[in-house]
Amino acid sequence: MPKTIGILGKKIGMTRIFDELGNVVPVTVIEAGPCKVLQVKNEVTDGYNAIQVGFEEKKASRVNKPSAGHAAKAGAVGFYHIREFRVVDTAQYKAGQEIALDTILQIGMNVDVQGTSKGHGFQGVMKRHGFKGGGAGHGSTFHRAPGSIGCSAWPSRVVKGKKLPGRMGNNTVLRKNVVVVDVRSEENIVLLKGPVPGAKNGLLKIFSK
Repeated sequence: MPKTIGILGKKIGMTRIFDELGNVVPVTVIEAGPCKVLQVKNEVTDGYNAIQVGFEEKKASRVNKPSAGHAAKAGAVGFYHIREFRVVDTAQYKAGQEIALDTILQIGMNVDVQGTSKGHGFQGVMKRHGFKGGGAGHGSTFHRAPGSIGCSAWPSRVVKGKKLPGRMGNNTVLRKNVVVVDVRSEENIVLLKGPVPGAKNGLLKIFSK
C-alpha cells in the first residue's frame, strides 16, 4: 500500500474539455473532499502509521451510537465513508483536522486512483474471458460452453488458474499515474484525465505522489 497521503472522492461521471491548443481531453469528474481526520494511528499504539478519514457527513439521525461517539472525538457527527491512508509521519496530523482538496492535489501532477470496478454477476467464459465460442449454424450442439477443461492421464486434474465461468467484476482496481487536469477547490471538484475504476457515485481513493 502506498505510504502517502490522499483524499476520498465520489465519481460523478465523464465528460471532455478542450486544452489551450484545442485538443479534446477526456476527463473524469470527481467530487473530492473535504475529508476530516477521525483518528491518528501510530506504531506504538497500533503497530503502523496511518490516519483515518471520513467523507460525506451524515445527519445525526442516521448515525448509530458507537459511530457517533467515535466521530465526536474529532468534532464531527458521522460519515458515510471511513477509510485509512498509510503515512510515514503522523506528527503533522491530529483528530478534527480537515483535509482540503487544494492541499493534496495540484494541476499537472500524477496520482494513483483506487476504486471498485463495476460488478457483472456470474458470467460465462465468452463474456468473462473473451472466448470465441462454437459454431452458430444448424446442427451445432456447441455454442457458448467452455469446452474441455481437464487433462488426460497426467496430471489428471484441472490446473489452477483455468479460465472458467464465475463472478465478473466488483474487484478493487488501482490505476496508476493519472494526470490531474484541473482542480476546482471552491466546488471540491477535480478533473482526472481518462477513465477511473467504478460506476457513477462510486467511492474513490486518490493517492498523491
